Amino acid sequence: MAMDKSFDPKPLESKWYARWEAAGTFAPHGSGEPYCILLPPPNVTGTLHMGHAFQQTIMDALIRYHRMRGFKTLWQGGTDHAGIATQKIVENQLAAQGKTRHDLGREKFVERVWEWKHESGSTITNQMRRLGASMDWSRERFTMDEGLSAAVRKVFVQWYRDGLLYRGKRLVHWDPVLMTAVSDLEVNNEEKDGSLWSIRYPASDGGEGVVVATTRPETMLGDVAVAVHPEDERYAALIGKKLTLPLTGREIPVIADDYVDREFGTGAVKITPAHDFNDWQVGARHKLEPLVMLTLDAKVNDNAPEKYRGMDRFVARKAVLADLEAQGLLVETKKHKLQVPISQRSDAVIEPMLTDQWFLDLTSDVRVDGKPGPGGRKAITEPALNAVKSGEIKFVPENWSTTYNQWLENIQDWCVSRQLWWGHRIPAWFDEAGNIFVGEDEADALAHAASKPVGALRQDEDVLDTWFSSALWPFSTMGWPAEGPVREGGHVVANWPQDQAYLPSAVLVTGFDIIFFWVARMVMATQYFTGKVPFREVYINAIVRDAEGQKMSKSKGNTIDPLDLIDGIDVETLVKKSTATLLIPQVREKVEKRIRKEFPAGIDAVGADALRFTFAALATYGRTINFDLKRAEGYKNFCNKLWNAARFVLMNCEEFSVPAGAALAPRTDAEKWILTRFSNTLAEVEAQIALYRFDLVAQALYEFTWNEFCDWFLELAKPALNGDDTAAADSTRHTLLFVLEALLRALHPIIPFITEEIWHEVAPKVGVRGETISTQAYPRTFDYKRDVAAEAETEWLKAVVMQLRRIRSEMNIAPRKPIPLLLAGGTAADRARAEKFAAPIAFLATTDSQRWLEPGETEPACAAAIVGEMKLLIPLAGLIDIDAEKTRLDKEIKRLDGELAKSNAKLANFGAKTPAAVVDQEKQRVADFSAMLNGLREQSARLARM
Repeated sequence: MAMDKSFDPKPLESKWYARWEAAGTFAPHGSGEPYCILLPPPNVTGTLHMGHAFQQTIMDALIRYHRMRGFKTLWQGGTDHAGIATQKIVENQLAAQGKTRHDLGREKFVERVWEWKHESGSTITNQMRRLGASMDWSRERFTMDEGLSAAVRKVFVQWYRDGLLYRGKRLVHWDPVLMTAVSDLEVNNEEKDGSLWSIRYPASDGGEGVVVATTRPETMLGDVAVAVHPEDERYAALIGKKLTLPLTGREIPVIADDYVDREFGTGAVKITPAHDFNDWQVGARHKLEPLVMLTLDAKVNDNAPEKYRGMDRFVARKAVLADLEAQGLLVETKKHKLQVPISQRSDAVIEPMLTDQWFLDLTSDVRVDGKPGPGGRKAITEPALNAVKSGEIKFVPENWSTTYNQWLENIQDWCVSRQLWWGHRIPAWFDEAGNIFVGEDEADALAHAASKPVGALRQDEDVLDTWFSSALWPFSTMGWPAEGPVREGGHVVANWPQDQAYLPSAVLVTGFDIIFFWVARMVMATQYFTGKVPFREVYINAIVRDAEGQKMSKSKGNTIDPLDLIDGIDVETLVKKSTATLLIPQVREKVEKRIRKEFPAGIDAVGADALRFTFAALATYGRTINFDLKRAEGYKNFCNKLWNAARFVLMNCEEFSVPAGAALAPRTDAEKWILTRFSNTLAEVEAQIALYRFDLVAQALYEFTWNEFCDWFLELAKPALNGDDTAAADSTRHTLLFVLEALLRALHPIIPFITEEIWHEVAPKVGVRGETISTQAYPRTFDYKRDVAAEAETEWLKAVVMQLRRIRSEMNIAPRKPIPLLLAGGTAADRARAEKFAAPIAFLATTDSQRWLEPGETEPACAAAIVGEMKLLIPLAGLIDIDAEKTRLDKEIKRLDGELAKSNAKLANFGAKTPAAVVDQEKQRVADFSAMLNGLREQSARLARM
């Protein structure tokens, strides 16, 4: 037997993944039904975090399961170019050299980004390999690959020519540091302490005017109106009148609009359409001309009074407030909690900004030819809504379909342009008169132009939103729009239309936070350009939080690197790694203190398999999951249990093997029992995988492996292995190997490394050959015959053995000390079973005699247990020193009485401010002590009767 005495995951993981990848194990093969999963492409700048590891474990388990089921599986992977994040990394590198991208120029800068990508862009994909992700790496795509870039150009041009893409001046989220529009997903709304200022706007006719309340007084320099509620009697007489905007001398009207909340502030609000999304809507309804008062880098522009021009927005705020106070117009200042939009990329406060951008029309009623459509159909959004309403696409859990529908039903046009250099440059050109020419290249743009350009053409400087290319992922990765093989890096990565077999894919596994930004957009784009939905089901996985349910954050010190769990890490390295990017000393100290408290000795390696099993066991339908390191340590013990069980089987079968194709019929009830239990387990696994209840899949496999195979069947096999019946011994050896080999296949999708290693030792023993377990057939419930009668017989035997072992434990009888067994009561079936299983009972419970009490015979002083209608009696005379045992029990009862009294006293002294967790912990201690005391007192009472 080649298996080591102890399980060490690290060498197995590196060995087997290299072999799988070199052998092309993960490429589609076979002639079964296509089964495809699209990897949500991680940012090329990223590293594997707990959310990635959780999500990818689920995807890999599905892929491995269906590969073994004979499906022609494809896990289509790749990375996203991450426009803003990647550009920022390279710009930071240049800044360290005292340079900016403008020093290099656009072409050289983009070359520099490509260099970075080739050097550092594969970090996360290498980490995925460590996790065991069985992705077809030969088909790996990058959203800036030439093939995917061609798809982006094709889509942009087609949507433009269909009248769905337009360029216009609209309000967008603007990052004044990065100097680009950003999406909602790149903005965090953080609660901050702020102020609510009340400012008097005098009436132009000399009256008192109106007091407005605002949290952003500097933007009053761009006000175009003051709004009140149309039913607010306080301001009814002012509606339509003019006010004088303080500090500017401009006149602005008082308007009435239902948007105004009469209960907030003074019930009057300033309207600044160029710098507030709600005000933009109000301004549009009242045909108010927006006035931009900030530059793109958030400084006051020339539309404001000269005094404020060039000031940073927050500097201008102080100046404006000081001037208002000096003029007696600052009525009140109150503390106020604010939701402030913060850029994820630059930490700058996001500014609503009116800029020229490209938009995808998601709201107009048009056909694909750009003309008004019949029945009010929306060319892009309506089919996407219908796909879910009709059931063509299903969400799991189903309630997430409501989120999807609500967003599409209230959708706004999509700003697709970004003011960056890294990304897909917009395929549009402008002539000297400002006319727009759109095409896949300049020649194509001119060929489709309605008129000749005026002067030279210049290409749009902007690039497309990263989500634009990601929206095409389901079909661009399959080779669309090319016809035939697509080559990247010298080998074929896709082949359209042949790869349409993988469209729609089977399931998309993703988080709820990108239902809007990615899921819906993939549906819209894929339907529009292929006529198909991108996937049949969308499984929304939970978000991973820490053991206390807190969001993982570097500043909290509660993040865990999955690779640190897999490999282990000492505390000093962990502290250094966790605090390296923290700039504030107090935060660094807080994080270090937390780490040293929670991980005083660092983190012990659990291996990839144990981490994967932990994720599977946590994967419920919940919105969040709490990751507890103790669970991972527990599943490392599970892997050890499986390893040791395999070693036991192989040691007992060293000289035994079954020729290929041969089989031995099970002879013992224990064999028939384990086959029945295995069949039931496989039925449960198959049912729960179909429902994406990976927690129940893991539970079923865990219980069968640990409790039924490792604990019970290995025990139940020992009487046959050590008995005189050679046929029963050989049959039992065969069943041990047969079930273990199949169990390894059943476990493989979740714990691939350990199962592969053990399988190569076990499989030859039952005549199974193959390069890898990954391509063996997944065991099915109908492959294993159920025997209900044998199952009942064995459950009876288990119950008897468990009760006898319980008596031993409670009465402190040495495990191997032989005991007499008396039987009383029971049915005819009990008597038959007692006779049938006399030898296994004697072996497993170490009994030296077994007999039934005669009718009328008095029961001796015994420890007793009940199995059904049968009583098990163990005479204690001579087995234990009764007086010594009573003394021991009395001492233990006295000790527990003291502990119980302490806990009750603590509970009595707890006050209203005592944390609930502390109270609950003490209540649990009281319950535990009480239960132990009851058991010991019952035992003492039994001894007293002897």
